[in-house]
Amino acid sequence: MAEHLDLHTVGDLLHHYPRRYEERGQLTRLADLPLDEHVTVVAQVAKSAVHKFNRGRGQRLEVVLTDGSGQLQLVFFGRGIFIPQRDLVPGRRAMFAGKVGVFNRRLQLAHPQYELLGAGSEAEDVDAFANRLMPIYPAVAQMASWKIAKAVEMVLGSMEATGWDGLVDPLPSGIREERRLIPLPDAFEKVHKPRTKVDVAFARDRLKWDEAFVLQVALARRRMADAQLPAVARVPAEGGLMDAFDAKLPFTLTDGQRHVSSEIFADLATEHPMHRLLQGEVGSGKAQPLDAQVLTPGGFRRMGAIGVGDEVVTPSGELAPVEGVFPQGEREVWRLLLSDGSSVECDDEHLWLVADSDAAPGGAIALPGGAGGQGRAADLKVLTTREIRHDLVSRDGSPKWCLPDAVPVDLGAPAEADDDPYEHGLTLGAAGAGGVSRDYRDNTVKNRLAVLQGLLDARGEAGHGDDPHGVTFRAASPALVEDVAWLVRSLGGHARIGPDAAVSLRLPPQHCPFRSEHKLAGWAPNDDPGALRRHINGVEFVGRKQVQCISVRHPDRAYVTDNFTVTHNTMVALRAMLTVVDGGGQAALLAPTEVLAQQHHRSVTEMMGELAEGGMLGGAEQATKVVLLTGSMGAAARRQALLDLVTGEAGIVIGTHALIEDKVQFHDLGLVVVDEQHRFGVEQRDALRSKGKQPPHLLVMTATPIPRTVAMTVFGDLETSVLDQLPAGRSPIASHVVPARDKPHFLARTWERVREETEAGHQTYVVCPRIGDEEEPPAKGKSKSKKAEEEADADEADKRPPLAVLDVAAELRSGPLAGLRVEVLHGRMQPDAKDDVMRRFAAGDVDVLVATTVIEVGVNVPNATVMAIMDADRFGVSQLHQLRGRVGRGAAAGLCLLVTEAPEAGPARARLEAVAATLDGFELSRIDLEQRREGDVLGQAQSGVRSSLRMLAVIEDEEIIEAAREAATALVADDPELEHLPELRTALAALLDEEREDYLDKG
Repeated sequence: MAEHLDLHTVGDLLHHYPRRYEERGQLTRLADLPLDEHVTVVAQVAKSAVHKFNRGRGQRLEVVLTDGSGQLQLVFFGRGIFIPQRDLVPGRRAMFAGKVGVFNRRLQLAHPQYELLGAGSEAEDVDAFANRLMPIYPAVAQMASWKIAKAVEMVLGSMEATGWDGLVDPLPSGIREERRLIPLPDAFEKVHKPRTKVDVAFARDRLKWDEAFVLQVALARRRMADAQLPAVARVPAEGGLMDAFDAKLPFTLTDGQRHVSSEIFADLATEHPMHRLLQGEVGSGKAQPLDAQVLTPGGFRRMGAIGVGDEVVTPSGELAPVEGVFPQGEREVWRLLLSDGSSVECDDEHLWLVADSDAAPGGAIALPGGAGGQGRAADLKVLTTREIRHDLVSRDGSPKWCLPDAVPVDLGAPAEADDDPYEHGLTLGAAGAGGVSRDYRDNTVKNRLAVLQGLLDARGEAGHGDDPHGVTFRAASPALVEDVAWLVRSLGGHARIGPDAAVSLRLPPQHCPFRSEHKLAGWAPNDDPGALRRHINGVEFVGRKQVQCISVRHPDRAYVTDNFTVTHNTMVALRAMLTVVDGGGQAALLAPTEVLAQQHHRSVTEMMGELAEGGMLGGAEQATKVVLLTGSMGAAARRQALLDLVTGEAGIVIGTHALIEDKVQFHDLGLVVVDEQHRFGVEQRDALRSKGKQPPHLLVMTATPIPRTVAMTVFGDLETSVLDQLPAGRSPIASHVVPARDKPHFLARTWERVREETEAGHQTYVVCPRIGDEEEPPAKGKSKSKKAEEEADADEADKRPPLAVLDVAAELRSGPLAGLRVEVLHGRMQPDAKDDVMRRFAAGDVDVLVATTVIEVGVNVPNATVMAIMDADRFGVSQLHQLRGRVGRGAAAGLCLLVTEAPEAGPARARLEAVAATLDGFELSRIDLEQRREGDVLGQAQSGVRSSLRMLAVIEDEEIIEAAREAATALVADDPELEHLPELRTALAALLDEEREDYLDKG
């Protein structure tokens, strides 16, 4: 038991609980035996004989029973015949339990369990055997379940005889009575020798509570000890870096982000270390439909056609590149109805730059740097669509919000058409039909005004209604009316299309609507820019649409959308790190790969702008320095980064495992942020935390929860913040299992789909478990005979080496994907070579990228739509979910194909089917945990082989764990040293051996 089951003491054996119970059921007469059911019978042996078969190589024992009502045959095969041959002699009475089968039209039991009836009370023997549940223990070949059961029975008898002397009950009597739990001796009796299922339930309730409570006491004492540790409180300085960052990037947090931020800031402001887990992927929100229009230097383009690197027009008239494109899948879309009759669509989280109509009288509202108007930037607010529609009108019923002006800009090159723009407008106006060609629309401000003046000279009328300052344009062609309104708005004017196919318009004071002296004579100029304001008259629900958002690299974080409407977009990050820097400390962000570290560094420096240029020419007054530290950096750059850290010049460092090295020293490390938490061990995280003069605050982030994370979260070792919005940058991803062995044509179809996607202009990832060209270890043992191979289990195929990148790439190039541009990417390549492949793949110069899991995080290619994961059963659930997230990042839907040779009925296939069935990372983590267990919650056995938990199941027993946590927290608060609870102290010492206590100390 000690060698094979790690059971050393009587206590170990009592805590080695049955895995399940077999029901023998009530006694059954032989004449009444039901087929295919488990039965228990008492009968006498009538005949017993051994028969040879297979030319004498095999033997079986046949036993015939009788109970006076009928007969039943028993059969035993192979080595299993020797003990029953000795026991079951004619005339012997016994109890037999098994499943009734049929052979040669006769009922029989194959290899039944039996208990010989002795000289004592037969009625008692029968009752003990037939009416109880038989425990089935976790066993090994060297120690069968029934042997363990005999040992447990001996121990229980001994303990009962001594009155359970020496048994330590860790549960305080008050809690036991409050929860109505049975005494511990009764729990051991009922779990090992239950008479009914109710006994098992009572026992399990009590034993689960013991495990949960003792563990929660350990964690509660650790939390209390953490609260006593000294840490520097970090709060934002007024007028400091945080304020400057917020002023530079105005944004509105979602409700979830506000809540999480407040939790983090409250922890940072305390004088003991924060220890918080941030789970979940944050939805970017702020999205517009794919058919929305975005203004670019060459005119409007569909939102769905916008890509990273494209230039867009900002409201101030400058051009700015798009630095991020984030498809959001299908969402509810709303339409803002504006006072000039135009409209614009967006989702509920979309951000709008608006001014209060009453707060800025007498002027147009412009962004800083905008043209015209007396509005000030201070007049502007950033509100979500939801906030606007919930606060739409002023007290007097008038529209509350108005939009700022966009500066008119040149669109494209001057027209190369033969007609003069003004003459073109006159001709169109005279005809009153057709529309303005795109050559004249996507043109300079000067030429657009000339076309409009020609149209208005031909068909415009000075004044409209009671307004002598306006102009009215009428035409039979609705398209021409729409074009006139478009031209007016493109010049910063106000245009409203009426029901009579007429457009009422006003232009800014600097633009005259007419060239005709006759027309000008009837028109009165007006320099009141307030008359050009566009108010938000209403918001109406449109329905569900595919949407996406973009991030613009410009201080305003704004762009121009449908009908020349100003909109705003931004990304939210960094605030916890900036708070720590404000408080005089340094923040370190630990990323699992160089690719992800570089991506974080690039996005952080771009978002901070001059605030990330501390000590540099052009850096802001409040600026700090943001440095990158990775293993592949050159010696000079590395030396400078290390110097910046130790002197405190760098407030923020972003790096990989290189941050953990002994040479890396900090001036005052105040916060450690760990990204993709599941890629780091406790030892690595602890090594970085130990670099602080005092324990730094710790923020652990994971987008994909895994079994350990879920277990630790449920047990409360980490304070938890959850952002459970839809993931950012995701279009719908369809996932399917491809059973390559069972249905080879499915695999062929996989490569056909890859070709189809390539022909549609998209790209594909193919992921393999290993690189290839590694030296394979020699096979152990003798080769199998042909017969043995034929009898091998279906899982034997899994013993072959995992598919390799180099092999698969070669097969695809010469086979199903011949003619496509296939490249490889793996960890043994030089950094420059890896960067070159990824750059070409991102640029669309590679059709298929065959890679290892180096693409798991930090890779963003929106044009990649298919991922084929080879030998998918070799990957964990969380890893499959993370890999799948590399596709579906563009406007087109993603497709993930999980290729496997695992047998259909096996657990590996069940795991893959579960992954294919859901995109919910939290649900997948629960599935993973149910299959793999939670590992040793207080140790390093993350695989789940060894666990502190024998009865408790993290997923099933969350309510017990939560209740135990509350009870443990209250108890530890009253008696931190457990002075009045020696039994609990003893149980705690047994739970926390030296390794586990050290692990718990490291967090």
